[in-house]
Amino acid sequence: MTPEEARAAFAQITTILSAGAEVRAIVPLDIPVDGGILRARLFVPDERPQALVVYFHGGGWVVGGVDEFTPLCREIAAGAGVAVALVEYRKAPEHAFPGPVHNAWQATQWLAAQRIALLGVELPVLVGGDSAGANLAIAVTLLARHERTVRLKGQLLVYPVTDCTFDRPSYVAPENQLLTNREVMMWYWTHYAPTDTARHASLASPLREADLSTLPEAIIVTAEHDVLRDEGEAYARRLEQAGVPVHHLRAQGQMHGFLMMIGVLPGSRRALGFICERLRGLVA
Repeated sequence: MTPEEARAAFAQITTILSAGAEVRAIVPLDIPVDGGILRARLFVPDERPQALVVYFHGGGWVVGGVDEFTPLCREIAAGAGVAVALVEYRKAPEHAFPGPVHNAWQATQWLAAQRIALLGVELPVLVGGDSAGANLAIAVTLLARHERTVRLKGQLLVYPVTDCTFDRPSYVAPENQLLTNREVMMWYWTHYAPTDTARHASLASPLREADLSTLPEAIIVTAEHDVLRDEGEAYARRLEQAGVPVHHLRAQGQMHGFLMMIGVLPGSRRALGFICERLRGLVA
């Protein structure tokens, strides 16, 4: 497929997903960044949210947006009692690496600065995402540590992309070649970071970052039958070795993308329970 065809095909997932949990308010946002405006959607669960989670959607940096990931973010907001700002960054190949990273970082800075205006209180800020979105969330934690302009309370990483290597056991296992397989991931990487120089940068492949110390506490979900399982779990181990608290769940029997399958896959509900419980504990 072309990127345009892939985006149209991925958008059809909205026809099978449930609407997600009820929240008190859904606020459309336009976030200013260099070169344009990012579309975003703020989910406010109740009158007293406990934190603000800046969330970047999955889709291999090429497909996806706020519409497809609205049910998931409604569930996280309602289940954890946190406000969730779902950000639609500009996508590859039109905006290749490091463009989406810069979008994610500038959006996080803007949302952190607007907390009181948006929510009436200076809440703790976390970043999160799934797949390519989790990859961008990790990049934001690295930039926040370097720039020291935003203090992050935690990070939520759901089957994160952490490296550009395609030969780990989970990548080549026949039983893992499902909706997102080795070939699909190679296609995504080709559009997002076509050169070795770009792919090997720590903001694209954070497993290659030498120092992961002092990063925020992490909630990490991986899936048993996911080509990205091994690199996600390797990143969890690296964080632990660097002294970062990590709460990790490997979702047994699940594939890449299962968490967003609200109302479709029972495994999604079980993993959401884990995520929401850990988020509540982290911001308590």
